[in-house]
Amino acid sequence: MTLPLEDRLAITELIALHGHLVDEGELDRAAEVFTPDVEYDVTDFGQGTLTGLPQLVDASLALGTANPVAHHVTNVVIEESTEGQVRVRSKGLGIRTDGSCGSVTYVDTVVRVGAGWRISRRKVSARRTPLTPGS
Repeated sequence: MTLPLEDRLAITELIALHGHLVDEGELDRAAEVFTPDVEYDVTDFGQGTLTGLPQLVDASLALGTANPVAHHVTNVVIEESTEGQVRVRSKGLGIRTDGSCGSVTYVDTVVRVGAGWRISRRKVSARRTPLTPGS
C-alpha cells in the first residue's frame, strides 16, 4: 500500500505529540496519541508491558521526578504495512533534571482509527552501547 503524504505527515506529528504532552504533564490527553488498549512495552526498563491508557498514565505518574524533563523524537521512519496499519521507528532523547541524556529506540504499530492515527503498540528499547565494529 502506498501511504499518502498527508498520512505520513499526520503520523509524524502523532509521534512528536507524545513528547509535548508528556513534557507538559497533559497525560489526560494520552488518547490523542494512543489507542485505549495500547500495549506499551518497557521491558528494557524493568516494567514489562503496560496495557491500556490507565496503566500507562499510572506508570508515568509513578515515576515522578525520575521522568525526563524533555522528550525529543528524531529520525522518524514510516514503513508501509497493511491497509490501515503502519510500522514506525524513531529515536528518542530524554533529558533529565541533572542535564544527563538517555537515548531510546521506539518501534510503533500505528493504526488508523476514526479520529485519525493512533499508536496501538510501542516497544521502547534503551540505547546503552555504541556501535562496535566487528561485532
